[in-house]
Amino acid sequence: MRVYGCQMNVYDSDRVRTALTRRGWKEVPEDEADVVVFTGCSVRGKAEQKVWSELGRYAPNWNKNRRPFVALTGCIAQSLGEKALSRYPWIRLVSGPRHIGLLPETLERIFKNGNAVPNNSYTIVNSPSPLVRIVEGGRAVLLDEDPREFYDLNEISEVRENKYRAYVTIAHGCDNFCTYCIVPYVRGRFLSRPSADVLSEVRALLESGAKEITLLGQNVNSYGNDFNDGYGFAALLRDVARTGVERVRFVTSLPQDFTEKIVDVMASEPNVCPSLNLPIQAGSDRILKLMNRKYTRAEYMEKIQMVRSRLSELGLTSDLIVGFPGETEEDFEDSMSALSEIKFDLVHTAAYSEREGTPAATMPGALPHEVRMERLNRINALQDGITFSINRALAGQRASILVDGTAQKGETPDGRPLLQGRTPTDKVVLLAGDEELLGRTVTAEITEAGSWYLKGVIVD
Repeated sequence: MRVYGCQMNVYDSDRVRTALTRRGWKEVPEDEADVVVFTGCSVRGKAEQKVWSELGRYAPNWNKNRRPFVALTGCIAQSLGEKALSRYPWIRLVSGPRHIGLLPETLERIFKNGNAVPNNSYTIVNSPSPLVRIVEGGRAVLLDEDPREFYDLNEISEVRENKYRAYVTIAHGCDNFCTYCIVPYVRGRFLSRPSADVLSEVRALLESGAKEITLLGQNVNSYGNDFNDGYGFAALLRDVARTGVERVRFVTSLPQDFTEKIVDVMASEPNVCPSLNLPIQAGSDRILKLMNRKYTRAEYMEKIQMVRSRLSELGLTSDLIVGFPGETEEDFEDSMSALSEIKFDLVHTAAYSEREGTPAATMPGALPHEVRMERLNRINALQDGITFSINRALAGQRASILVDGTAQKGETPDGRPLLQGRTPTDKVVLLAGDEELLGRTVTAEITEAGSWYLKGVIVD
């Protein structure tokens, strides 16, 4: 299983992993695999190019052994469609995100057709869905032609990358149509999941060992807008918090739909983490309008003031694009001043990337690549300084850390890997400790700060 992109891709990949495991498949190292499932992102051109580069690595093995074959799913599959099949012969399955429920059966049908060496432990479905289309050469296409149609995978992600952290999608698709964004075209129109299904999944994940649940959606705040009973995101967030889960988070929120009712729940339910991702995308009202973002800078600031006035502790992150078509130096400086004024804990920045089929891709005033990158470097330098200043001020303070894994880098003086966890405000903390601490919440004193992580010493 290879995953690129957002947390929703991780969630989908974990559910596919669980479904295949239930059917008798076994996850093995890549050099032993018959199939590699790629869940890829196409929100930005760089992410798409990375997936293509990785896919090209399979040429030697395919030419020699005719294995492994690749199943390509996620936003990138929907964006590229059948073009992906013609680029690399080892891509045997292309599946859009709204057909994920048909993916396990389709993989087995490809094996049944003799296009890879089958393993005797695989279960072959005898009554294949008529929705699965096998094209010439034993390749399958599952594309989302109707943006409101959805074939979900009825699986809980019990077999997942991280035992202690789990994701739950509460809504699919998006109806906002920001002019730069490909999501509505590759993930379809907005659709809330029934609250009973969400809560049932949360409880099952708790039974499987999850300590922290993150609720996912392109805009979680719109949850329930397609219901007729008035049950919205604030109500769902409160109900999830009361399942007994240790920690609850949610992403992503759109400023125009982020309400005081949500802050009420964050303030009143102690296990709802005081962390918020609220994408600003630009500091210029002119650019926000061109992006079809339905708020002004002043309205965004009102949301920030509202939530900060209610929560004594808050980890605030955001997303921001530079180099949007027509962005002037003055517009860019508005974004710089917004970061200086708001002082986010972290900002996910990106240089604007044209996405075919979106309105912004054909807007006049496209900026040269070097201008986009120069602005990206300037805004990153500004935000890195802000983030480091905020983190450095935490030195000497104590924080509650849910230890959820081993760190990718760093080790103790005796050569053991460091552990890592997160504060309620979603800051990564590296710790020395034994692996029996995994899944436990500890108190640590912060001893060192960087822009992307903290280091601490366990005191309790």
